[in-house]
Formats: sequence, structure tokens, C-alpha cells
Amino acid sequence: MAKQYLAQNDQGQTLAYTDRKKFWWLLSLLYPVLPMVGIALCALTGYTVALALPILLSHLGMPLLDAVLGEDVNNPPEAVVPALDQDRYYRWLTWVTVPLHFLTLLVAAWWVGTQDLSWGAVLLLAYVAGMHSGLGLNTGHELGHKHTTTEQWLARWVLAVPVYGHFTVEHGQGHHRWVATPEDHASARMGESIYRFALRELPGGIRRAWQIESARLNQAGQAVWSWHNTLLQSYAIAVTLQSGLVFAFGWVMLPFLMVHNIVAWWQLTSANYVEHYGLLRDKLPSGKYETPKPHHSWNANHVASNLALFHLQRHSDHHAFPSRRYQSLRNFENLPQLPSGYFGMFPLAYIPPLWFKVMNPRLLALPHVQGDLRKINIDPSKREALLRHDATASRS
Repeated sequence: MAKQYLAQNDQGQTLAYTDRKKFWWLLSLLYPVLPMVGIALCALTGYTVALALPILLSHLGMPLLDAVLGEDVNNPPEAVVPALDQDRYYRWLTWVTVPLHFLTLLVAAWWVGTQDLSWGAVLLLAYVAGMHSGLGLNTGHELGHKHTTTEQWLARWVLAVPVYGHFTVEHGQGHHRWVATPEDHASARMGESIYRFALRELPGGIRRAWQIESARLNQAGQAVWSWHNTLLQSYAIAVTLQSGLVFAFGWVMLPFLMVHNIVAWWQLTSANYVEHYGLLRDKLPSGKYETPKPHHSWNANHVASNLALFHLQRHSDHHAFPSRRYQSLRNFENLPQLPSGYFGMFPLAYIPPLWFKVMNPRLLALPHVQGDLRKINIDPSKREALLRHDATASRS
């Protein structure tokens, strides 16, 4: 029987809440190991194409499940949230996911290093392993927002799998500060393709993380190039892991790991692109931006993909309350809503004309925008064309 969480509200009434998805959160443990399922099928059948099973499940199976299962707009009562957050079951799920990402990469590397595979098979498995290491960035995202020493270290460890150790610093202290503004390289602009976006986002994240961490260490009177640097801590784990794989399985690991890492980074770029596309915070008379609100992020309540992603798609509440644990994230009315979960939105983003056709009208129709381009974060190279189109449409 599912556990009930009890609390008293402000009126002294006792509230009881049951998380009906509680045990379905175990999907978050299954998803990181899907590449091993593909490897097992390949070993049993002898068909290399079996290695692609995780790609089909991600970009075909998950969107279909999201469409069939629909959305869950239920929220835990606010009075129950402290009790819900204290249930260590939810915390253990994120903790256990960390070694699973290491295990998946090790098994994939072992298969590449010990089997007589074609180059096509090597690159296919590198792509699949990279996709699921990209999920490790999602795990690191959840852990990196928490303030316990254990979770901070687990974030550094899991971010070492795809060599992305700068993410926690950049995301928490950079992106969350500048989200939905023209100054943020991790917030996509209207009219900007994901490929143009990646040219800003990928180098911008590394540069900003080093600036933030260097400032912290200088203020503390510590050397930037020292063990106190949290970026270097994660990078050291990454170098140890990946150089160990090269030593154990030979030079074939170099192209395998290169593709694996790039694909993992691309997964984060894809998430960043869809999460804030075109959304803009107002500038106050003081010159500062307003506090991030729920309507400054695109939200998705689709059941299946949220279970696999620790509620990452309830991104609106996350940016309004960054330290809130995933099981307690809420839905709000009148939010910017994505038509599908991330597994369906990513392939759409990879075809820019189709993305613009689907998302630009949604962006313009938002209640706080109502067609006003001044309330949209627009790609500077497309601003004049969009303004001319808007003026023409207004006159007709």
C-alpha cells in the first residue's frame, strides 16, 4: 500500500496525500541502463541493429507513451511538501542512479573493446551510450541543486561520465541568474535554430563556469588551479575514468569516447534549447531583471517522460524554486506548455523549419505575450525581419 503523507494546513486541518506515482519513479533507474539491454539483445541475436533499441524507445516509444498516458497536473498540498521531501526513498533513487551511469559506460566500452565490431557498430553504440550519459547530466542537475555535501559530490561524480564537470557551477549560479534574458547563452531566442544556439551555449557554459568558480576561489584566498576547484575535481574523475578505458580496451576507445561525450553534451543542449525558447523576463526601472517566474520556462506534465527525467519537465516550478526536490515540483495554470515531452520535442528541434512552425505560434499566443514581440527574447539576426512581418500583419 502506498505511503500517506500527513500534515496540518494553516487552518489546523489534517491533510493526507498519497503519491500515486511513487513506485513508478523506479523508471528513472531503468532508463540509464537501456544501452545494456541493447547489448544483451545484440549478443543473443547477433544483429547489430539491436544496439539501436534505446534510440527507438527514446524517440518513438516515449512520445507514444506520453501521448497515451497523457498529462498529470496534480500537485502535492504545500503543507505536505516537508514530509514528502524528508522521505529518503526519493533521494536514494537519485543516488543509486549515479553508479548506474558509470556501469552503463563501462559495459558499453567493454563490448566495444572485446568484440569484433564494425566501425558502424562502434559509432552506433557510442551514440546510444552518449544519449544515456546525457541523462546523467539530468541526474547531476537534480543533485547539484541540493545543498548537502553528499549530493554535491555525487553531482560531480555523475557529471564526470560525459566530462561535463562545469555544469553545476554554470547552471546554478549562471543560468539560474540570467535565465530568459538576452544575456543568457543557455536561453534560446525566437528564430534561433538549435544549431546556432549550440554555438553560443556550449562554449558559453564553460567560460561562465570558470569565471564564477575563479571569482569564488579568489574571494576565498585559494588558488584557481587547486583541488579546491570543484570543476577540476569532476574533471579529474573524468580523466581517470576515460583514460582508464583507453588503457584497458585500446585506441578504439578514442573515437568511441569522443562520440559518446559529444552526444551527451548535445542532449543537454537540446534540453536547454526547448526549456526557455523565446521567453523573456521584464527589465525593471532599476535596470535589473524581474525575479524568474513560472511563465519564464516551458513546462510539460507528460507522465512517462517526467518519470524518466526526475520531473525535469516541470521546469517552471524548478526555476521559481530551484532547491525544491523533484517529487514536490508543481504545475501551475496558464503556463507555457510544450505539446510533448522532451523525448518528442528534441527531434522536432533538430528540424528548425518544423520547430518554428510549431513553437513560434505557441510563443506568440502566450497570455503574457499576446503577440507583442517586445515581450519575446528574439534572435538579433532575425529581429528586423520579425518586426517587419509583425508590422505587415498588423496593417492587414
